[in-house]
Amino acid sequence: MSDGRVGESRMLKKAKRVSNGAGIALVTAALLSACGNGNEPAGVGTNESSDLETTDITLYGVVDTQVSAQQIVADKMGFFEDEGLNVTNQIVQSGPDIGPLIASGDAQASFETTITNITLKASNVDNVIVAPMANISGTQAVIAHPDFEVGSAKDLEGATIGMVQGAGVTIALQNMADELGVDLDTVNFINMSPTDQIAALDNGNIDLMAAWEPWITTGVEQGATFLFSGNVSELPGAEGEVDWMQYYSTFQVTEEFLEENPNTVKALLRALLRATEYINEDREGALDIMDEAIQHLPREQIAEIMERNEYSMDVTEDLKEGSDVISEHLLNMDSINQQPEFEQYTNFSLLEEVLAE
Repeated sequence: MSDGRVGESRMLKKAKRVSNGAGIALVTAALLSACGNGNEPAGVGTNESSDLETTDITLYGVVDTQVSAQQIVADKMGFFEDEGLNVTNQIVQSGPDIGPLIASGDAQASFETTITNITLKASNVDNVIVAPMANISGTQAVIAHPDFEVGSAKDLEGATIGMVQGAGVTIALQNMADELGVDLDTVNFINMSPTDQIAALDNGNIDLMAAWEPWITTGVEQGATFLFSGNVSELPGAEGEVDWMQYYSTFQVTEEFLEENPNTVKALLRALLRATEYINEDREGALDIMDEAIQHLPREQIAEIMERNEYSMDVTEDLKEGSDVISEHLLNMDSINQQPEFEQYTNFSLLEEVLAE
């Protein structure tokens, strides 16, 4: 599962507030072209060849609805096969396992999150996002023990909260505090894994937990109160959509794979686009597929988690702005020693062609 971890250092460094007036509008062609790496793969923008450079591909992903929903759906629905591809899905249990596989060269094509891509690029690992898969900000959230009374956001002051030190959800927590005037210096943070958070919340050793799915929905199923996520708040007096974090799952390939296999990458993108449309148009059908793939969670919980995700391959202003905030946060946490530019770890030139088709 994708855990949103971003390193360990001082937990409460200021996270830059995301400023977004564009909502989910498509980025202009200028932004799309700027996101290329300056060296377009052979065949891009031409009709020299429509043949696939390779048909046998291994795709690495994570057994959850945030990262690999389209990957799993495209496989089960035969969308990859329709494109002439013979895809083998290697699904791992934890998102952080994908990074080392990319760095070692084993994972030439994979699905993970912007945190992974930023961290890899900061370590000079050649890897580029070729398409966003989903806005997963809603899966990064804070929940409360059922006996912990919250009449307003200010009631969070003085609380004890469990979370992984430096986790990405820190950004949502800090932005909530900045907007609603909550003094986080009064909050007692305890570094613990999501599994331990669930147990500690259940027995009353912590008042709040800040984590990601499926742990958030697991806690709610056990009676905890949902307070807020990166994109929605149920805090009394501050209910509604919010912009406290912009976090995305992505499809990425190595730069070598991109340069040598542009038509194959476009075929993968077409299959993933069909899967995205299927998830949004036939949620029950998609849920059937994910229910079979994620057997350790009940169907109702999978459905709830999927509702927290916004499945789309559109390149948005939020994607860039949210990624810039995350990279700054990673730098502040000393998780990376340099802050890569968005254009250094993205290349949407083939996605632009596929969407134009």
